[in-house]
Amino acid sequence: MITAPDNDNNSEGPMVFIIIGKGYESDNSEGVDLHVMLRAADEDSAVREALNALAEEGFIEADLDQIGMLTEVPAEEPHASAYQGAVEGEVAIIRFS
Repeated sequence: MITAPDNDNNSEGPMVFIIIGKGYESDNSEGVDLHVMLRAADEDSAVREALNALAEEGFIEADLDQIGMLTEVPAEEPHASAYQGAVEGEVAIIRFS
């Protein structure tokens, strides 16, 4: 008898998502490459919270290309501190210039 389902949503730690995309601060901007890290109950909630956080930061539009759940703590900055912030309930936005 199986006692626990074997799927990606059965995680021992917090479910921290990383969303990769591009954000636009004006109609004519080239866009900024972004990684958004946050804790959420599911992918839909993660996308909603990421879009709300990007809007609060002044982005008028965003193209979200990929979403995944982090299974290990990142070792390198800026992702390591962004992960810690996400575990504590923050939405971390990493901009790449």
